[in-house]
Amino acid sequence: MKVLITDKINEAAGKILEGTAEVEFIPTLSEDELAEKIKDYDALMIRSQTKVTRKILEAGKKLKIVGRAGVGVDNVDIEAATQNGIIVVNSPDGNTNAAAEHTLALMLAMSRNIPAAAASTKEGKWERSKFTGVEVFGKTLGIIGFGKIGQHVANVALSLGMKVVVSDPYTTKESVEKIGAKYTSSLDEFWSQCDYITIHTPKTKETTSLINKNTLNRMKKGVRIINCARGGIIDEAALREALESGQVASAAIDVYETEPDITASPLYGCEKNIVMTPHLGASTTEAQFNVAIDVAEQIKEVLSGGSAKAAINIPALKSDVLEPVKEYMQLSENLGELVKQLSSDNLKSINISVNGNLAELNIAPLEVAIQKGIFSSSVEGVNFVNAPLIAKKRGINTTTSKSQTDCTFIGSISVTLSTDKGENTVTGALIAKNMPRIVRINDYNMSIEAEKHMLLIPHENKPGMVAKVAAVIGEYNININRMQVAQKSNQKDNVSIMLLTIDKDVTNEAMEKINNIDGIQNAQYIKLNA
Repeated sequence: MKVLITDKINEAAGKILEGTAEVEFIPTLSEDELAEKIKDYDALMIRSQTKVTRKILEAGKKLKIVGRAGVGVDNVDIEAATQNGIIVVNSPDGNTNAAAEHTLALMLAMSRNIPAAAASTKEGKWERSKFTGVEVFGKTLGIIGFGKIGQHVANVALSLGMKVVVSDPYTTKESVEKIGAKYTSSLDEFWSQCDYITIHTPKTKETTSLINKNTLNRMKKGVRIINCARGGIIDEAALREALESGQVASAAIDVYETEPDITASPLYGCEKNIVMTPHLGASTTEAQFNVAIDVAEQIKEVLSGGSAKAAINIPALKSDVLEPVKEYMQLSENLGELVKQLSSDNLKSINISVNGNLAELNIAPLEVAIQKGIFSSSVEGVNFVNAPLIAKKRGINTTTSKSQTDCTFIGSISVTLSTDKGENTVTGALIAKNMPRIVRINDYNMSIEAEKHMLLIPHENKPGMVAKVAAVIGEYNININRMQVAQKSNQKDNVSIMLLTIDKDVTNEAMEKINNIDGIQNAQYIKLNA
């Protein structure tokens, strides 16, 4: 395994990855240079300077994960990464304090004219009256985006005696009012209430140029604006015009559309009251250490076969969704593998049914794990990122049903795979904490732990069948780890199923001999990623 780390990232990231992968630190590369370099690497770790384009992602044939040491991932082509099965992760919490503190620092700096006053004093001048400021106490701060950074800013602003108004379509009125702020569901109502406005939202189609000539004119005259989120959310030409006209009293800007070429920004050279910093929101020693450690640990986990906790292009595997169902993840993937190997190639649909405690939870991670398991034996490079995309492209519909009726187990999950030749159903369950088991295969009830190598042998229910199978696999030096014999639940015929977990692969020759035993009915070798 090899990991490439570019941009300026704390060296602690390399130490985290030692022992898991070979790590190389290099300076920021151009698109062509990185597209050529990336071919030999399994993971890429970046900050904001590197642009990870489709060309780079398609060149990274071995690439499994791209980690952005920070919050925003607008410098990564997420669509191209997903199409190529590459996980994209970030560090949503690592620089929360740093970004919030910088926002507050800029708000106070522009309110008290600190940068200009400091420069004047250093020149030997004493211009007290020129730099008379305003207090934030009693003023209304409007916050667009009520994520962790926005919440931190709100709490501090309230402690400074400010009033806080929040606009965020993805939060609730109750969560805003809980901290003592006011919630507004409409930006139309929001603009005119605020003395200060700060932005804490990603740059999306909806938020690009959110603050523009029209919205600026709907704000209070003399409003003060802070942006430590993303360049492009504010129309910079419109903001300069509003500053020069006095519609906006002052602004404090940390992010720009033209980074790092600040001279290309319409705000460059503005003589009015504006504080400008070079994207310093996450630039603290603590934040850079935290995001480097966070992303490095996620890369290490993915390269070791685990899941990322902050995957941008796998929303189902976000930590808050994954945590309640994590005990079922491996079982779900194994159920997908098992039901696929029992079925023909011409898949039509996937039906998932859950019972017990699982019916009360968000099982999106389990759906993805099942899809990954189903396609793993027939599609090269399938993973948690591209499995749902593969199902969609192949026209294989996935449906899920839930039932909260009494369940024998803590929770159970059944997967039915429909093909052109019929259906197969397998069921797994948690029979106790941390004890996942396969409990049903079609009409056969059982309870057996999923293992990498398994033999599934339907047979006539008569003496000597187990011994005959054991004799054949013994010839090939294959050891039986566990064995279970189950009958059909209706017991209307004389057919049982023998399920063996074994210690190695079974050759085609050995399978042919097993299937030639009198009374054996279509024995199958099952190989799982257990």
